[in-house]
Amino acid sequence: MSEVEWRGRTVPVKIDKVRIFLLGLADNEAAINQAESEETKERLFESLLSECRDTIQAVREELKPDQKQRENSLDGESGKVSNLQYLHSYLTFIKLSTAIKRNESMAKGLQKALLQQQPEDDSKRSPRPQDLIRLYDIILQNLVELLQLPGLEEDKVFKKEIGLKTLVYKAYRCFFIAQSYVLVKKWSEALVLYDRVLKYASEVQSQAGASQNSLKELPDVQELITQVKSEKYSLQAAAILDTNDPHETECPSQIKDNKPLVERFDTFYLDPSLVSKQANLVHFPPGFKPIPCKPLFFDLALNHVAFPPLEDKVEQKTKSGLTGYIKGIFGFRS
Repeated sequence: MSEVEWRGRTVPVKIDKVRIFLLGLADNEAAINQAESEETKERLFESLLSECRDTIQAVREELKPDQKQRENSLDGESGKVSNLQYLHSYLTFIKLSTAIKRNESMAKGLQKALLQQQPEDDSKRSPRPQDLIRLYDIILQNLVELLQLPGLEEDKVFKKEIGLKTLVYKAYRCFFIAQSYVLVKKWSEALVLYDRVLKYASEVQSQAGASQNSLKELPDVQELITQVKSEKYSLQAAAILDTNDPHETECPSQIKDNKPLVERFDTFYLDPSLVSKQANLVHFPPGFKPIPCKPLFFDLALNHVAFPPLEDKVEQKTKSGLTGYIKGIFGFRS
């Protein structure tokens, strides 16, 4: 293999490691499609991704010496990225597309496990909707990286394909977020998210139009719409049953208020906060209480108090003071 054609452009392949990888790419993809078990398929995906990373690293080594080509990726004459940079974008596209297929395959396996979920086993961790949400987050991040590949800035068809895939995976991600809210009985949030899933799905169908070829490699949107409508009816029924549940309204062990323990000794209910570091035992700091500033007893007693006579002492003090004052004026000193 001396050259490769991708997105209407042909570039030469001069690196031996890249040639070997591209020659074996079709065989690796065929082996993945023919794999029977999920473990075998995941192992083949990891092997292909590892080879792709090594090939991309070899191309990067060739790009390093040409510093000018690395900094200014556009040729002055043609206005296109260099052949080596375009080859790097092609290999990165293969790596990201393979990662998306790998994560999508893992998501399908987790979906089957959720549908066939057995009673909880302590020895094995059961799958949760949060695991699927994480996988679809990674897929959406890979799609964002695809839009940033050098050399595809003017490719409107490519951008439309990536935008369509983004809507599909957003719909599935939103669906499993709604499923996680259903598990914790947040009915209103889940219902809003189900409506958003239907909105994403309708946008996918309207943008795809007559060309359904772009949806062949993507998850089935129509199946998702049917499943969401079914889940909405189940959710509404569960919400009605949950609001009419007598155990939540009549069972005194589930009633909670903000009273401290000192004020509800005659009422029993399970309060886990009593054994925590923030136990509500008493009001602290205690509230202010009014106290009498002048008790009424002393006000009444004051009317019956008879003070001792002080006239003699007052007169003596007055005379002594006046005599001393007169003597001081005329200069008489005793």
